Amino acid sequence: MMAQNEMNSDTTAKRHYQKWKIFAPLGLLATGLGASGVGQSTLMKGRGDATWKWVAAGTASLVALNAGLCLFGDAVKHRALHEWEQTGPNEATRGEAGPAA
Repeated sequence: MMAQNEMNSDTTAKRHYQKWKIFAPLGLLATGLGASGVGQSTLMKGRGDATWKWVAAGTASLVALNAGLCLFGDAVKHRALHEWEQTGPNEATRGEAGPAA
């Protein structure tokens, strides 16, 4: 019975790792795209472009920025769950500061 739990834990850890490998780069890419788009929208407004152009560009940029942050946050969650599955709940919850006095 213990071998089955270890296999399930290993499979779950692999799934979390695979999701982390996908979501982390996508999140960083979308965050960078959104941040540079916000800057571009600001420049468009400063140049006096039509309001609808910089508003549309700014809105799309903020959508990309927030989506990137969400993807990266999800990647961090999956990486933490992967490491928790690898080390076990007892070792993962131990603090780095050492035992309490």
